[in-house]
Amino acid sequence: MLRRKFYNQMFEWKQKKHKECLFVTGARQIGKTYIIEQFGKENYKSYIYLNLFKNPELCSIFDGSLEPQEIYKRLSLSVPDVNLIPHDTMIFIDEIQASPNARTALKFLAIDDRFDVVASGSLLGIHYNKNIDEEEQNRKVSIPVGYEREVEMYSLDFEEFLWANGITDEVISSLCTYFEKKEKVPEEINERYLKLLREFMLVGGMPEVVNTFLETSNFQEVYAAQQKIFRAYEDDIQLYAKNTEKPKIRDCYFSIPRQLAKEYTKFQYKTVEKHGSAKKYDNSLSWLEGAGLIKLLRNVSLPEMPLKAYEQPENFKVYVTDIGLLTALFGFETQAALVKKELNGHAKGGIYENLIFDLLYKRAIPLNYYKRSDNAQEIEFLFEKNGSVIPVEVKSRHGNTASLNEFIETFSPPRAYKLVDGNLGTDGTKVTLPQYMAIFLQ
Repeated sequence: MLRRKFYNQMFEWKQKKHKECLFVTGARQIGKTYIIEQFGKENYKSYIYLNLFKNPELCSIFDGSLEPQEIYKRLSLSVPDVNLIPHDTMIFIDEIQASPNARTALKFLAIDDRFDVVASGSLLGIHYNKNIDEEEQNRKVSIPVGYEREVEMYSLDFEEFLWANGITDEVISSLCTYFEKKEKVPEEINERYLKLLREFMLVGGMPEVVNTFLETSNFQEVYAAQQKIFRAYEDDIQLYAKNTEKPKIRDCYFSIPRQLAKEYTKFQYKTVEKHGSAKKYDNSLSWLEGAGLIKLLRNVSLPEMPLKAYEQPENFKVYVTDIGLLTALFGFETQAALVKKELNGHAKGGIYENLIFDLLYKRAIPLNYYKRSDNAQEIEFLFEKNGSVIPVEVKSRHGNTASLNEFIETFSPPRAYKLVDGNLGTDGTKVTLPQYMAIFLQ
């Protein structure tokens, strides 16, 4: 059984909530249903599971009056052996997008507060129902603002991947000590974690893929599991996307390896198609982001607080939200070359950018990047900390840091990080870190 950080987030919600349902978002197949079900069974005397997509007849529970008493009456008629124990029951409404009324009902169930309610489902079904126009959809779904806590769940991060491979909290804490003291890591230990990171680049964090890796130790089986996930995503496109959008969504998604293989990895519509444009493909990117499959990282015109004030909406990079799926898009031979340290060229740099993005964004760190149009300076990631902007430069191996050096000289950040396939070192405010130590940045 894979240990997930999200379990603790649910426990915190249970302890601190006040008239509030939990609404869990995230890409498909990241383990939402499994971990929510585990939490419900382990922390409540009564656990009730409603899958509105698998069992569409259950949608009738939310037809008619949305008074909680009436909903619970209909629930008792629809679910065999239902046991509603006040203040010790968790109701899990899965695939809630199948019933707009169910999403609206969360407000009234939260106010009633007799039973804890958790909802989850595909945002595609809520925002991209191809059979309902946008105006009608907005009328149908009333978002229970103030009565639900929306939390995004991710595929396994690198720390969870380490847990799955038998690395304990104590061992990770001892590794963090080197980061905190800015001391060089013993070479044998450093090489071990760089190797585990390369394996994470291939496997990623999708639970089915991680379990395949743990059970078989076979990277080809891992790749086959990733292809199965791609086929499921294709099914989602068929189910939710409008016919005119389907080929454009696929073209955008499968262009990402080409986008990241460029020297400057900014997303370019002409890389999708020779005469591609924002007008043609913006909706497709929004669809992919709504599905949780990609994230957009925006350039800033000035790397100063607050970064949001200087974002350039038209200049952005696109990263895949699971590093294993990204490397699978490049193909198995590329994955093998990464693990064996045999890959060279611009594509390698783009893959490592996506890797560090994976490690940072799963820590819920808001990110931007900085690239001036009038020179070659580029800083892959910026984040805010204690009133300052912290730059992070990514190197797929050791290399010079002209961009980071120029940034330090111009903007004088209190700390600057260079992430490398190497060991730890310091040079004034610049700290060189092995790439896996990105999990300690915050």
